[in-house]
Amino acid sequence: MGYLLVHLGYLAYFLVYVFQGQAFSDTNIYRDWAASGFPQNVQPSPWVYPFAGLLPIWISGLFGPGPFLAVWVILISILDGVALGILSRWGKSPEGVRAAWWWLVFIALLGNLGFARVDGVTAPIVLMGLSLGVASPFAATAILAFATWMKVWPAAALVPLFAVVRDRWKVVAGGAAVTALVALVAAVLGVTSHLFDFLTTQGSRGMQLEATFTTPWLWMSVLHIGGAQMYMNNEINSMQVDGPGSTVASALMQPLFVVIALAVAAVIFWALHEGKKRGHEDRSELLLAGALTMVSAFIVFNKVGSPQFMVWLGPVVALGLAQDRRSWRLPAILLIAIGVATYFIYPLYYDALSHNNPYMAMVLTLRNLMLVGLFVWSGMRLVRLGRRGAPAADEALRAGSGSGAAGR
Repeated sequence: MGYLLVHLGYLAYFLVYVFQGQAFSDTNIYRDWAASGFPQNVQPSPWVYPFAGLLPIWISGLFGPGPFLAVWVILISILDGVALGILSRWGKSPEGVRAAWWWLVFIALLGNLGFARVDGVTAPIVLMGLSLGVASPFAATAILAFATWMKVWPAAALVPLFAVVRDRWKVVAGGAAVTALVALVAAVLGVTSHLFDFLTTQGSRGMQLEATFTTPWLWMSVLHIGGAQMYMNNEINSMQVDGPGSTVASALMQPLFVVIALAVAAVIFWALHEGKKRGHEDRSELLLAGALTMVSAFIVFNKVGSPQFMVWLGPVVALGLAQDRRSWRLPAILLIAIGVATYFIYPLYYDALSHNNPYMAMVLTLRNLMLVGLFVWSGMRLVRLGRRGAPAADEALRAGSGSGAAGR
């Protein structure tokens, strides 16, 4: 019932745009790409999305530009339904059902973002992949690799998956198989030259308004310090902030992120090694804690900070709740608060924010601080798992159980 209420509600809302011959937000761009021809003329040159990201755009455009938005929302709704079924074990897992209700609330909060961008397509696919986790690493990797070829962020789940599984060759094989398939389809369609465009199209961007590390320049602009100012980068349709040192900061963000990603990967390997020494490593929990750390790092240490990035966090936290509700309660509460703050930022008061409104600057600052808090929590959980093993496993051992979480 909750699934139908949320998804039919948003479908009814977006049908207003459909009946007016319109789309909504980024789906206007997607609709134009679909109408211009698939795939050669779908995106401007160079392409800004990975190749598989064109698939949902093509599917939604099969019936022409008129119903594009409706088909797009239905496609995401179907994917969400499958993901929710997997999360709840099709209603058979009480913990999974509670986690599914949490994710539905999160989807409802961010629906204007999730239903309007490719991120909303990839989120349920990532949940499907992570749900297979260490039990089926080849299938999990294939699903996550496919999602990565739609939008880059699911790669954040591939790193911890590679770190925690026993047969790492299956991760390599799954990723290679999907990549080879994508390359083959691109070759058949004659668009191989565009295959890696997405890796270079973001490099020249400045500090986006909503990005976590832009916060100091946000306040410089609000308080009119040092000539800092907000401006629209019309070339990429992005609100950015310039001010003293922002150019240097923008140039340093990418290498900083690489350092952080390597550090997170090292901590995951260390935590697994330490858990193995103690004889009760929990690879499933390490996967989820590692995935949340890496995904939140993708957001916190990024000069791009679009509101839809918050959609990325939902699948990992939902799976964490289904596995260990008590341990994942804090990030679940924190992410709902992040969703509420993001809703105020977009769609409610983005115009005020982009015109130096101090109250909205405060909301954005609090949202960014909560994102940093989420990153810190997930990193600390990784360290705790390495030092003490999984809490669920410790409890099972204390209770005298020879199975349970420690055997996962």
